[in-house]
Amino acid sequence: MTFTLSSTGFTDGDVLPDAQVKALGDASPQLSWSGAPEGTRSFAVTCYDPDAPTGSGFWHWTVANIPAAVTELAAGAGAADGSSLPQGAVQGRTDFGLLGFGGAAPPAGHGPHRYIFTVFAVDVDRLDVTEDNSGAVFGFNLHFHTLAKASITATYENLG
Repeated sequence: MTFTLSSTGFTDGDVLPDAQVKALGDASPQLSWSGAPEGTRSFAVTCYDPDAPTGSGFWHWTVANIPAAVTELAAGAGAADGSSLPQGAVQGRTDFGLLGFGGAAPPAGHGPHRYIFTVFAVDVDRLDVTEDNSGAVFGFNLHFHTLAKASITATYENLG
């Protein structure tokens, strides 16, 4: 079975819906996944923009320690207070410096940016991350504990 990620809000390659744009909605999308490999003990989800003019991309969302029995996050689950996330899940700080999902906000005229949503099948119940950690810290921990990952990508361009 193949590990897959999908969303009811968009499909791979689509333009990101307004609901996921910082100035228009700023809500995390609905995400669901299936086909996790044997040995999966938890999941993590990230949203990353590799096209940001930073030299290191831009983290828009990091969530870890999602229980292995969970295979979906509802739209808006990435609220800053974390109240819509499964019990035990932890969100890190975005590159905006805030908790929760931070929507697309590329500089005007910079061209289209890719927003890569990834779910990770993790081999431990809990990664050693906290809400004070950056996307880089989440990524470092995921590097050592990922069994499989699945992604979907949407684009967004600020025409100014």
